[in-house]
Amino acid sequence: MILAPVGAGKTAIALTAMRAALRCGRVKRFLVVAPKRVAESVWAKEAALWTPGMALAIAVGTPKQREAAFASDAKVVVTNYDTLQTLPHMDFDGVVFDELTRLKNPSGERFKALFKQLNCSVRWGLTGSFTSNGLEDVFGQCKIIDQTLLGRSKGAFQQQYFSLVNPEFGQWEPRKGSLEQVMARIKAATFLLEPGEYKDQLPPLHVVRLACEMPMNEYREMKKEFVLQFPDATAIAANAGVVTSKLQQMASGFVYITNTTPSDTPGKFVTTQTPRWLNHCKLDLLDNLLTENQHANTIVAYQYREELAELLRRYPQAVTLDAPNIIDRWNAGEIELLLVHPKSAGHGLNLQFGGCRIVFFALPWSLELFEQTIGRLHRSGQRHDVWCYVLTTEGTVDAQIWAALESKKSMSNVASEALR
Repeated sequence: MILAPVGAGKTAIALTAMRAALRCGRVKRFLVVAPKRVAESVWAKEAALWTPGMALAIAVGTPKQREAAFASDAKVVVTNYDTLQTLPHMDFDGVVFDELTRLKNPSGERFKALFKQLNCSVRWGLTGSFTSNGLEDVFGQCKIIDQTLLGRSKGAFQQQYFSLVNPEFGQWEPRKGSLEQVMARIKAATFLLEPGEYKDQLPPLHVVRLACEMPMNEYREMKKEFVLQFPDATAIAANAGVVTSKLQQMASGFVYITNTTPSDTPGKFVTTQTPRWLNHCKLDLLDNLLTENQHANTIVAYQYREELAELLRRYPQAVTLDAPNIIDRWNAGEIELLLVHPKSAGHGLNLQFGGCRIVFFALPWSLELFEQTIGRLHRSGQRHDVWCYVLTTEGTVDAQIWAALESKKSMSNVASEALR
Protein backbone atom coordinates (compact mmCIF):
# COMPACT_ATOMS: atom_id res chain seq x y z
CA MET A 1 0.00 0.00 0.00
CA ILE A 2 1.47 3.32 -1.12
CA LEU A 3 0.37 5.97 1.36
CA ALA A 4 1.08 9.54 0.31
CA PRO A 5 -0.78 12.82 0.76
CA VAL A 6 -2.88 14.27 -2.03
CA GLY A 7 -0.86 15.51 -4.98
CA ALA A 8 2.41 13.95 -3.80
CA GLY A 9 2.84 11.80 -6.90
CA LYS A 10 1.30 8.38 -6.15
CA THR A 11 0.46 7.85 -9.83
CA ALA A 12 4.02 8.66 -10.88
CA ILE A 13 5.39 6.27 -8.24
CA ALA A 14 3.08 3.49 -9.41
CA LEU A 15 3.81 4.00 -13.12
CA THR A 16 7.57 3.92 -12.55
CA ALA A 17 7.29 0.72 -10.52
CA MET A 18 4.92 -0.83 -13.08
CA ARG A 19 7.38 -0.20 -15.90
CA ALA A 20 10.18 -1.81 -13.87
CA ALA A 21 8.02 -4.84 -13.03
CA LEU A 22 7.07 -5.32 -16.69
CA ARG A 23 10.64 -4.95 -17.93
CA CYS A 24 12.07 -7.52 -15.52
CA GLY A 25 9.22 -9.98 -16.13
CA ARG A 26 7.88 -9.89 -12.58
CA VAL A 27 4.51 -8.91 -14.03
CA LYS A 28 3.25 -9.68 -17.53
CA ARG A 29 0.14 -7.47 -17.51
CA PHE A 30 -1.32 -4.88 -15.14
CA LEU A 31 -4.92 -3.97 -14.40
CA VAL A 32 -5.49 -0.49 -12.96
CA VAL A 33 -8.79 0.24 -11.22
CA ALA A 34 -9.57 3.91 -10.62
CA PRO A 35 -12.51 6.33 -10.20
CA LYS A 36 -14.10 6.96 -13.60
CA ARG A 37 -12.87 10.52 -14.18
CA VAL A 38 -9.38 9.51 -13.09
CA ALA A 39 -9.38 6.48 -15.39
CA GLU A 40 -10.54 8.60 -18.33
CA SER A 41 -8.41 11.71 -17.92
CA VAL A 42 -5.44 11.09 -15.62
CA TRP A 43 -3.70 7.76 -16.25
CA ALA A 44 -3.01 8.18 -19.96
CA LYS A 45 -1.65 11.71 -19.44
CA GLU A 46 0.51 10.69 -16.49
CA ALA A 47 1.84 7.67 -18.38
CA ALA A 48 2.86 9.86 -21.33
CA LEU A 49 4.73 12.09 -18.88
CA TRP A 50 6.41 9.51 -16.63
CA THR A 51 6.57 6.29 -18.68
CA PRO A 52 6.53 7.21 -22.39
CA GLY A 53 6.28 4.18 -24.59
CA MET A 54 4.33 2.10 -22.07
CA ALA A 55 0.99 1.65 -23.85
CA LEU A 56 -2.23 1.85 -21.88
CA ALA A 57 -5.72 0.77 -22.94
CA ILE A 58 -8.60 2.64 -21.28
CA ALA A 59 -11.49 0.26 -20.55
CA VAL A 60 -14.16 2.89 -19.88
CA GLY A 61 -17.34 3.55 -21.83
CA THR A 62 -19.67 1.18 -23.65
CA PRO A 63 -19.39 -2.61 -23.21
CA LYS A 64 -17.80 -2.86 -26.69
CA GLN A 65 -15.20 -0.22 -25.84
CA ARG A 66 -14.32 -2.00 -22.62
CA GLU A 67 -14.13 -5.37 -24.35
CA ALA A 68 -11.80 -3.94 -27.00
CA ALA A 69 -9.49 -2.54 -24.33
CA PHE A 70 -9.30 -5.84 -22.45
CA ALA A 71 -8.74 -7.75 -25.72
CA SER A 72 -5.92 -5.42 -26.80
CA ASP A 73 -2.20 -6.16 -26.54
CA ALA A 74 -1.67 -3.31 -24.06
CA LYS A 75 0.37 -4.30 -21.04
CA VAL A 76 -1.68 -1.94 -18.86
CA VAL A 77 -5.48 -1.75 -18.90
CA VAL A 78 -7.21 0.98 -16.91
CA THR A 79 -10.84 0.56 -15.89
CA ASN A 80 -13.16 2.16 -13.33
CA TYR A 81 -14.71 0.87 -10.11
CA ASP A 82 -18.26 1.03 -11.49
CA THR A 83 -17.50 -1.79 -13.95
CA LEU A 84 -16.05 -4.27 -11.47
CA GLN A 85 -19.20 -6.39 -11.45
CA THR A 86 -18.94 -6.88 -15.23
CA LEU A 87 -15.22 -7.60 -15.54
CA PRO A 88 -14.29 -10.36 -18.00
CA HIS A 89 -12.16 -13.28 -16.91
CA MET A 90 -8.88 -11.62 -16.03
CA ASP A 91 -5.48 -12.56 -17.39
CA PHE A 92 -3.65 -10.05 -15.20
CA ASP A 93 -0.95 -10.95 -12.72
CA GLY A 94 -0.61 -7.40 -11.38
CA VAL A 95 -3.26 -4.96 -10.18
CA VAL A 96 -3.16 -1.36 -8.98
CA PHE A 97 -6.03 0.09 -6.98
CA ASP A 98 -6.01 3.87 -7.42
CA GLU A 99 -7.85 5.42 -4.46
CA LEU A 100 -7.82 2.23 -2.43
CA THR A 101 -10.46 3.59 -0.03
CA ARG A 102 -13.10 2.77 -2.67
CA LEU A 103 -12.69 -0.84 -1.48
CA LYS A 104 -12.96 -0.18 2.25
CA ASN A 105 -16.26 -2.08 2.52
CA PRO A 106 -15.62 -5.85 2.19
CA SER A 107 -19.40 -6.45 2.13
CA GLY A 108 -19.92 -4.25 -0.94
CA GLU A 109 -20.83 -5.67 -4.34
CA ARG A 110 -17.74 -4.16 -5.98
CA PHE A 111 -15.45 -5.76 -3.42
CA LYS A 112 -17.09 -9.18 -3.71
CA ALA A 113 -17.08 -9.13 -7.51
CA LEU A 114 -13.39 -8.27 -7.65
CA PHE A 115 -12.24 -10.49 -4.80
CA LYS A 116 -13.92 -13.54 -6.36
CA GLN A 117 -11.62 -13.56 -9.41
CA LEU A 118 -8.57 -11.75 -8.08
CA ASN A 119 -5.60 -14.06 -8.65
CA CYS A 120 -2.92 -11.40 -9.06
CA SER A 121 0.29 -12.07 -7.19
CA VAL A 122 1.24 -8.37 -7.25
CA ARG A 123 -1.29 -6.01 -5.68
CA TRP A 124 -0.68 -2.34 -4.99
CA GLY A 125 -3.07 0.14 -3.42
CA LEU A 126 -2.68 3.93 -3.71
CA THR A 127 -4.33 6.25 -1.20
CA GLY A 128 -3.81 9.54 0.55
CA SER A 129 -6.56 8.98 3.12
CA PHE A 130 -6.02 5.51 4.57
CA THR A 131 -7.72 6.10 7.94
CA SER A 132 -9.53 9.34 7.16
CA ASN A 133 -12.95 8.15 8.34
CA GLY A 134 -11.93 5.76 11.09
CA LEU A 135 -9.91 2.65 11.88
CA GLU A 136 -12.67 0.32 10.61
CA ASP A 137 -11.94 1.44 7.03
CA VAL A 138 -8.47 -0.13 7.20
CA PHE A 139 -9.71 -3.74 7.17
CA GLY A 140 -11.24 -3.84 3.67
CA GLN A 141 -8.30 -1.99 2.14
CA CYS A 142 -5.83 -4.45 3.66
CA LYS A 143 -7.90 -7.53 2.76
CA ILE A 144 -8.00 -6.70 -0.95
CA ILE A 145 -4.18 -6.31 -0.92
CA ASP A 146 -3.28 -9.24 1.35
CA GLN A 147 -5.79 -10.92 3.63
CA THR A 148 -3.01 -12.28 5.84
CA LEU A 149 -2.43 -8.75 7.15
CA LEU A 150 -5.58 -8.40 9.27
CA GLY A 151 -7.32 -11.71 8.63
CA ARG A 152 -10.25 -12.86 6.49
CA SER A 153 -13.16 -11.77 8.69
CA LYS A 154 -14.08 -8.20 9.54
CA GLY A 155 -16.08 -9.49 12.50
CA ALA A 156 -12.97 -11.09 14.01
CA PHE A 157 -11.04 -7.87 13.33
CA GLN A 158 -13.68 -5.83 15.17
CA GLN A 159 -13.79 -8.24 18.10
CA GLN A 160 -10.03 -7.96 18.51
CA TYR A 161 -9.59 -4.19 18.25
CA PHE A 162 -12.99 -2.61 18.95
CA SER A 163 -15.75 -2.46 21.55
CA LEU A 164 -19.42 -2.66 20.55
CA VAL A 165 -20.88 0.51 22.07
CA ASN A 166 -24.30 0.43 20.39
CA PRO A 167 -25.56 -3.05 19.41
CA GLU A 168 -28.79 -1.66 17.96
CA PHE A 169 -26.95 0.35 15.30
CA GLY A 170 -23.81 -1.80 15.08
CA GLN A 171 -21.61 1.02 16.32
CA TRP A 172 -18.04 0.08 17.24
CA GLU A 173 -15.36 2.19 18.90
CA PRO A 174 -11.61 1.42 18.78
CA ARG A 175 -10.11 0.22 22.03
CA LYS A 176 -7.28 2.15 23.61
CA GLY A 177 -4.03 1.51 21.75
CA SER A 178 -5.73 -0.39 18.91
CA LEU A 179 -4.72 2.14 16.25
CA GLU A 180 -1.04 1.70 17.01
CA GLN A 181 -1.41 -2.11 17.17
CA VAL A 182 -3.10 -2.29 13.76
CA MET A 183 -0.52 0.00 12.18
CA ALA A 184 2.27 -2.16 13.59
CA ARG A 185 0.73 -5.26 11.95
CA ILE A 186 0.49 -3.71 8.49
CA LYS A 187 3.65 -1.59 8.53
CA ALA A 188 5.68 -4.13 6.53
CA ALA A 189 3.15 -3.92 3.68
CA THR A 190 3.14 -0.12 3.41
CA PHE A 191 5.26 2.54 1.80
CA LEU A 192 4.75 5.89 3.50
CA LEU A 193 5.97 8.94 1.62
CA GLU A 194 7.31 11.30 4.28
CA PRO A 195 6.09 14.91 3.96
CA GLY A 196 9.65 16.13 4.33
CA GLU A 197 10.60 14.48 1.05
CA TYR A 198 8.43 16.77 -1.05
CA LYS A 199 6.93 19.53 1.09
CA ASP A 200 9.44 22.10 -0.13
CA GLN A 201 8.05 21.54 -3.64
CA LEU A 202 4.47 22.41 -2.64
CA PRO A 203 3.33 25.96 -1.88
CA PRO A 204 1.68 26.67 1.48
CA LEU A 205 -1.97 25.75 2.08
CA HIS A 206 -4.05 28.26 4.03
CA VAL A 207 -7.39 27.04 5.44
CA VAL A 208 -9.62 29.91 6.54
CA ARG A 209 -12.98 29.44 8.23
CA LEU A 210 -15.46 32.25 7.58
CA ALA A 211 -18.71 32.49 9.54
CA CYS A 212 -22.01 34.28 8.99
CA GLU A 213 -25.14 34.63 11.09
CA MET A 214 -28.73 33.88 10.12
CA PRO A 215 -32.17 34.11 11.82
CA MET A 216 -32.38 31.03 14.05
CA ASN A 217 -36.07 30.60 14.93
CA GLU A 218 -36.84 28.17 12.09
CA TYR A 219 -33.60 26.28 12.65
CA ARG A 220 -34.38 25.79 16.35
CA GLU A 221 -37.90 24.65 15.53
CA MET A 222 -36.62 21.95 13.17
CA LYS A 223 -33.93 20.85 15.63
CA LYS A 224 -36.42 20.53 18.49
CA GLU A 225 -39.60 19.31 16.80
CA PHE A 226 -38.26 17.62 13.60
CA VAL A 227 -40.93 19.67 11.83
CA LEU A 228 -40.97 23.11 10.20
CA GLN A 229 -44.38 24.54 9.36
CA PHE A 230 -44.93 26.95 6.45
CA PRO A 231 -48.27 28.57 5.54
CA ASP A 232 -48.59 26.32 2.48
CA ALA A 233 -46.31 23.37 3.27
CA THR A 234 -44.57 21.36 5.98
CA ALA A 235 -40.97 20.14 6.15
CA ILE A 236 -40.71 16.94 8.19
CA ALA A 237 -37.67 14.96 9.31
CA ALA A 238 -38.54 11.29 9.85
CA ASN A 239 -35.64 10.56 12.21
CA ALA A 240 -32.46 11.96 13.73
CA GLY A 241 -30.41 11.16 10.63
CA VAL A 242 -32.80 13.04 8.37
CA VAL A 243 -33.01 16.00 10.71
CA THR A 244 -29.22 16.36 10.56
CA SER A 245 -29.48 16.67 6.77
CA LYS A 246 -32.33 19.17 7.14
CA LEU A 247 -30.27 21.23 9.56
CA GLN A 248 -27.31 21.24 7.18
CA GLN A 249 -29.61 22.44 4.42
CA MET A 250 -30.94 25.19 6.65
CA ALA A 251 -27.39 26.26 7.53
CA SER A 252 -26.99 26.94 3.79
CA GLY A 253 -30.26 28.89 3.76
CA PHE A 254 -32.90 26.47 2.44
CA VAL A 255 -34.77 23.28 3.27
CA TYR A 256 -36.31 20.55 1.12
CA ILE A 257 -40.04 19.95 1.51
CA THR A 258 -40.85 16.35 0.65
CA ASN A 259 -44.20 15.55 -0.97
CA THR A 260 -45.47 12.01 -1.52
CA THR A 261 -48.41 11.41 -3.87
CA PRO A 262 -49.99 8.22 -5.26
CA SER A 263 -48.72 7.19 -8.69
CA ASP A 264 -50.63 5.62 -11.55
CA THR A 265 -49.35 2.21 -10.40
CA PRO A 266 -51.42 0.79 -7.54
CA GLY A 267 -49.51 0.72 -4.28
CA LYS A 268 -46.73 2.98 -5.62
CA PHE A 269 -46.01 6.58 -4.71
CA VAL A 270 -44.15 9.47 -6.30
CA THR A 271 -41.83 11.44 -4.02
CA THR A 272 -40.72 14.95 -4.93
CA GLN A 273 -38.48 17.38 -3.08
CA THR A 274 -39.23 21.07 -3.41
CA PRO A 275 -36.65 23.54 -2.04
CA ARG A 276 -37.80 26.45 0.08
CA TRP A 277 -35.26 29.23 0.62
CA LEU A 278 -35.28 30.81 4.07
CA ASN A 279 -32.40 33.29 3.74
CA HIS A 280 -29.31 34.05 1.64
CA CYS A 281 -26.85 34.80 4.44
CA LYS A 282 -24.24 32.24 3.37
CA LEU A 283 -24.65 33.19 -0.29
CA ASP A 284 -24.04 36.82 0.65
CA LEU A 285 -20.89 35.73 2.49
CA LEU A 286 -19.75 33.96 -0.69
CA ASP A 287 -20.51 37.10 -2.71
CA ASN A 288 -18.33 39.20 -0.41
CA LEU A 289 -15.49 36.67 -0.55
CA LEU A 290 -15.48 36.48 -4.35
CA THR A 291 -15.54 40.27 -4.55
CA GLU A 292 -12.65 40.60 -2.09
CA ASN A 293 -10.65 38.17 -4.21
CA GLN A 294 -11.45 40.27 -7.30
CA HIS A 295 -13.32 37.36 -8.86
CA ALA A 296 -10.15 35.32 -9.33
CA ASN A 297 -10.65 31.82 -10.69
CA THR A 298 -12.26 29.82 -7.88
CA ILE A 299 -13.61 26.33 -7.25
CA VAL A 300 -16.80 26.21 -5.16
CA ALA A 301 -17.76 22.90 -3.53
CA TYR A 302 -21.42 22.25 -2.73
CA GLN A 303 -23.37 19.40 -1.10
CA TYR A 304 -26.98 19.57 -2.31
CA ARG A 305 -28.49 19.91 -5.78
CA GLU A 306 -30.43 23.00 -4.74
CA GLU A 307 -27.18 24.68 -3.70
CA LEU A 308 -25.85 23.97 -7.19
CA ALA A 309 -29.05 25.29 -8.79
CA GLU A 310 -28.95 28.51 -6.77
CA LEU A 311 -25.24 29.02 -7.47
CA LEU A 312 -25.92 28.66 -11.20
CA ARG A 313 -28.82 31.12 -10.95
CA ARG A 314 -26.72 33.65 -9.08
CA TYR A 315 -23.54 33.20 -11.13
CA PRO A 316 -24.40 32.62 -14.81
CA GLN A 317 -20.69 32.41 -15.66
CA ALA A 318 -20.25 29.34 -13.42
CA VAL A 319 -19.76 25.88 -14.95
CA THR A 320 -19.66 22.30 -13.68
CA LEU A 321 -17.41 19.35 -14.40
CA ASP A 322 -19.92 18.12 -16.97
CA ALA A 323 -19.10 21.00 -19.34
CA PRO A 324 -17.10 20.08 -22.50
CA ASN A 325 -13.30 20.01 -22.10
CA ILE A 326 -13.74 21.50 -18.67
CA ILE A 327 -10.43 20.34 -17.18
CA ASP A 328 -8.37 21.78 -20.07
CA ARG A 329 -10.40 25.00 -20.03
CA TRP A 330 -9.98 25.41 -16.28
CA ASN A 331 -6.24 24.76 -16.43
CA ALA A 332 -5.97 27.29 -19.27
CA GLY A 333 -7.41 29.92 -16.92
CA GLU A 334 -10.64 30.33 -18.90
CA ILE A 335 -13.08 29.47 -16.07
CA GLU A 336 -13.92 31.99 -13.35
CA LEU A 337 -16.17 29.75 -11.25
CA LEU A 338 -16.07 25.94 -11.28
CA LEU A 339 -18.81 24.26 -9.21
CA VAL A 340 -17.99 20.77 -7.95
CA HIS A 341 -19.37 18.13 -5.64
CA PRO A 342 -16.65 16.44 -3.54
CA LYS A 343 -17.83 12.99 -4.64
CA SER A 344 -17.21 13.82 -8.31
CA ALA A 345 -14.11 15.97 -7.84
CA GLY A 346 -12.60 14.23 -4.85
CA HIS A 347 -9.99 12.08 -6.55
CA GLY A 348 -7.32 12.29 -9.20
CA LEU A 349 -8.22 15.41 -11.17
CA ASN A 350 -5.36 17.79 -11.95
CA LEU A 351 -6.76 21.30 -11.56
CA GLN A 352 -3.67 22.98 -10.11
CA PHE A 353 -2.87 25.07 -13.18
CA GLY A 354 -6.10 27.07 -13.44
CA GLY A 355 -6.35 28.70 -10.02
CA CYS A 356 -5.38 28.56 -6.37
CA ARG A 357 -8.65 29.26 -4.51
CA ILE A 358 -11.34 26.85 -3.33
CA VAL A 359 -14.46 27.56 -1.28
CA PHE A 360 -16.54 25.00 0.60
CA PHE A 361 -20.03 26.45 0.49
CA ALA A 362 -21.04 23.41 2.55
CA LEU A 363 -18.85 20.75 4.13
CA PRO A 364 -18.84 16.98 3.59
CA TRP A 365 -18.74 14.77 6.69
CA SER A 366 -15.95 12.75 5.06
CA LEU A 367 -12.38 13.87 5.77
CA GLU A 368 -11.27 11.89 2.72
CA LEU A 369 -13.53 13.89 0.39
CA PHE A 370 -12.60 17.18 2.09
CA GLU A 371 -8.85 16.62 1.75
CA GLN A 372 -9.07 15.09 -1.71
CA THR A 373 -11.11 18.02 -3.03
CA ILE A 374 -8.55 20.51 -1.72
CA GLY A 375 -5.91 18.30 -3.31
CA ARG A 376 -7.19 19.10 -6.78
CA LEU A 377 -5.41 22.46 -6.37
CA HIS A 378 -2.78 21.77 -3.70
CA ARG A 379 -0.63 19.33 -5.63
CA SER A 380 2.58 19.11 -7.61
CA GLY A 381 2.66 21.81 -10.28
CA GLN A 382 0.82 24.45 -8.26
CA ARG A 383 2.90 27.64 -8.24
CA HIS A 384 0.90 29.80 -5.84
CA ASP A 385 -0.22 29.64 -2.24
CA VAL A 386 -3.50 27.72 -2.07
CA TRP A 387 -6.36 29.35 -0.19
CA CYS A 388 -9.19 27.16 1.09
CA TYR A 389 -12.19 29.00 2.53
CA VAL A 390 -14.74 27.10 4.64
CA LEU A 391 -18.10 28.89 4.94
CA THR A 392 -20.07 28.13 8.09
CA THR A 393 -23.18 29.51 9.76
CA GLU A 394 -22.89 30.32 13.47
CA GLY A 395 -24.84 28.15 15.89
CA THR A 396 -25.62 25.41 13.35
CA VAL A 397 -24.56 21.86 12.50
CA ASP A 398 -21.74 23.37 10.40
CA ALA A 399 -19.68 23.64 13.59
CA GLN A 400 -20.24 19.93 14.39
CA ILE A 401 -19.15 18.88 10.90
CA TRP A 402 -16.00 20.99 11.15
CA ALA A 403 -15.20 19.52 14.59
CA ALA A 404 -15.72 15.98 13.24
CA LEU A 405 -13.30 16.65 10.39
CA GLU A 406 -10.71 17.97 12.82
CA SER A 407 -11.09 14.86 15.01
CA LYS A 408 -10.67 12.53 12.02
CA LYS A 409 -7.60 14.49 10.96
CA SER A 410 -6.04 13.87 14.37
CA MET A 411 -6.59 10.10 14.00
CA SER A 412 -5.09 10.15 10.50
CA ASN A 413 -2.00 11.93 11.83
CA VAL A 414 -1.59 9.35 14.61
CA ALA A 415 -1.84 6.51 12.08
CA SER A 416 0.81 8.09 9.84
CA GLU A 417 3.11 8.55 12.83
CA ALA A 418 2.72 4.88 13.75
CA LEU A 419 3.70 3.78 10.23
CA ARG A 420 6.93 5.78 10.16
